[in-house]
Amino acid sequence: MPSDPTSDAAPVRWARIGRIPIRHLSPRQPEGRWPAKSYLGEVVPFEATVFREGHGVIGAELLLTDPHGAETVHAMRLVGAGTDRWRADLRLPETGDYTWRVRGFADDWASWLHVAPVKIGAGDDPELVFAMGAELLERVPGKIATDARTALLDATAAPADRLKVAADRRLAAQLHRHPVRSLVTVSESVELVVETARAAVGAWYEFFPRSEGARRLKDGTWKSGTFRTAAKRLPGVAAMGFDVVYLPPIHPIGSSHRKGPNNSTVAGPHDPGSPWAIGSAEGGHDAIHPDLGTLADFRHFVRQAEANGLEVALDLALQASPDHPWVAEHPEWFTQRPDGSIAYAENPPKKYQDIFPINFDRDPEGIRAEVLRIVELWISRGVRIFRVDNPHTKPLDFWEWLLGEVADQHPEVVFLAEAFTRPAMLHSLAGAGFHQSYSYFTWRNTKEELEEFLSGIAGESADYLRPNLFVNTPDILTEYLQFGGRAAYKVRAAIAATGSPSWGVYAGYELFEDVARPGSEENIDNEKYEYKHRDWAAAEASGQSLAPYLTMLNRIRHEHPALTQLRNLRIHWSDDDAILVYSKHLAGEFTATGRPDTILVVANVDPHSVRETTVYLDLEAIGMRPGDTFGVRDLVTGARWTWTDADYVRLDAFTEPVHILAVEPQKGR
Repeated sequence: MPSDPTSDAAPVRWARIGRIPIRHLSPRQPEGRWPAKSYLGEVVPFEATVFREGHGVIGAELLLTDPHGAETVHAMRLVGAGTDRWRADLRLPETGDYTWRVRGFADDWASWLHVAPVKIGAGDDPELVFAMGAELLERVPGKIATDARTALLDATAAPADRLKVAADRRLAAQLHRHPVRSLVTVSESVELVVETARAAVGAWYEFFPRSEGARRLKDGTWKSGTFRTAAKRLPGVAAMGFDVVYLPPIHPIGSSHRKGPNNSTVAGPHDPGSPWAIGSAEGGHDAIHPDLGTLADFRHFVRQAEANGLEVALDLALQASPDHPWVAEHPEWFTQRPDGSIAYAENPPKKYQDIFPINFDRDPEGIRAEVLRIVELWISRGVRIFRVDNPHTKPLDFWEWLLGEVADQHPEVVFLAEAFTRPAMLHSLAGAGFHQSYSYFTWRNTKEELEEFLSGIAGESADYLRPNLFVNTPDILTEYLQFGGRAAYKVRAAIAATGSPSWGVYAGYELFEDVARPGSEENIDNEKYEYKHRDWAAAEASGQSLAPYLTMLNRIRHEHPALTQLRNLRIHWSDDDAILVYSKHLAGEFTATGRPDTILVVANVDPHSVRETTVYLDLEAIGMRPGDTFGVRDLVTGARWTWTDADYVRLDAFTEPVHILAVEPQKGR
């Protein structure tokens, strides 16, 4: 309990609030445990609640210290009458560690200017009011302020003329340079780290290199594709507009308890096994599967990716097959059962007999050193992005340490968390350093579910969690895709590509691979356990491929900077329970053209229907006034309409289930 301030014996406790209260600063992480996060190109809304007692006018400023220790001051504006919420939007120019504070103050001149016309107009001791204003101007240097002070004290002049002097633009400019303020209070400092743009923005494409170029031999067995044959797929991926090509583990695969087709516990002599069962006599996490080629072949693949404008993301799966060299060299890194055997991975009723999980509480220092060695090794081989398998099954303090170590030496390296887990762990992994995360998006399909999900990712968690909206994975083929047909594939891709700055596709999505293994949520004849041949060219030639649609989506993303932002997503309303409506708006001050960039997405999320309804837009959320009319162009079909607050739409799931509308510039704006 606080000490009694009236007691001579008890010391006064330190104050928990300043003279001008400043509270609820954002962006920041919960508890302030780790820095909030931003990325190059993001418009960061710095906000704080600043207020005082009574009716005096106050002001607020953002004090921003850059990674070099230089401090700049930025004016903050009041967001909405009566909210006491102040805000400054900034795009930070470089990566690194920033700190920021908010300075609140009583604006003495603005307070006087607010009440003076009322009191003088009412004849409430006007000379005293003018004298109070003149006294304030004594604190402002220069002839303009001196002349204004003299005019305010000139009792021979009409009150209206004396008030005009107080509102003169030249005086206002002088007061801007030399403000008259008091009760100056500065908040605590808040940390913010600005990371590379790829930490938040990108279109990802996943494929198995062993399938690209694989061919079936006359005896029915398969010959694996290699890095050299897989490199031939890169121009096609780049042509669709993707930025990152993600590879599942490329290491030797164990033979003990190897999984066969469709996750069978019995594998034939030629079954390749799951790439996530890492390690054999040929090596572990630092080795390359000999079927894929050599280190020189991998380097060739990386160079070819770079030549096509792609970055390579590599899977980091911290687990081992029973044949991994770690098992013999470091048995202490695993959990021994009472019978002396090593515990394999399981998530009852699922069992993964081909994988041993690492026990991070046994020789933690040794495990940390080895993992850091592996990550540094692949960075030296040209990898700058890691997709981390199941990070939620490893200790959080391990990730805090590893990601911090890597960030210190390689701030350009990005880690994506494949964390389909409970919110506490999902959010904590992001807070501790993961740049991106998979999310619950794959299971959010109805309008209500999607509204809640999209609002959530654009809200408070955007201070630290960046979702990568993968539409499918080798493990996830949802019922929505299994039974929704072509429309479902379009809807999911359109929402993923426009809802978040990062989205992803696993190969085969563009071919509508929608048949699941009975009783599961993954494709039948799953590529995790066997080779898969796909004839991309034939599918496109026959018009059966979704590749042109994916290409269009990625082109829209590149052409509209509003889609590189996460926090700017706003949900709008429709009368139909299957018509989802949201916008992304970026003010002109943050675009290369100087004009606002606004995208409206209207999606029929029922892939089996034709829907007609009215959508209602909050025009203020997209930088307009209620009642404004404006032109929109559908970036999917090219059609143009004139829209306003309420607009009719018809979306046929069997033709085009989604409008992606660009708001066209208004005349005079």
